[in-house]
Amino acid sequence: MTCGKRSRSAVAWTSVPGKLLLDTSVIIEMLAGDAAAQRTAVDAEQVFVPVTALGELLFGAEKSQRREAEIAKIEALVAIYPLLPCLEETAYQYGEIRDHLRQKGRPIPDNDIWIAAIAQQHDLTVATRDAHFQWIDDLDLLAW
Repeated sequence: MTCGKRSRSAVAWTSVPGKLLLDTSVIIEMLAGDAAAQRTAVDAEQVFVPVTALGELLFGAEKSQRREAEIAKIEALVAIYPLLPCLEETAYQYGEIRDHLRQKGRPIPDNDIWIAAIAQQHDLTVATRDAHFQWIDDLDLLAW
């Protein structure tokens, strides 16, 4: 697996777990008991949860008829995997990524741009089911 910066427009899809940042789509599968998602997280060198995904998960829990149970599952997950916040450097990464996507005419959800910015800031591979992450330059991806 290659981590770190590559030339602009290079996107690496990896099959070997290293240091992973979990996208919300993957966390949802893990919380639902998906064995493959859980196994990949266990096999990874390190696993992190972006604060943006935490917000998305908590929003989903608030809408759920099983609010307390869903929040308990989310809290158990973040007790295992460290939470990565958005910081000033993250904001600079976000601005650059969003502008490059605008120039390409390839907008993606803002929360996913924040997730990508956190991943780039910490040289992490994003584990995701969302193909639109491939439009972000200099981002390592693990396809689910």
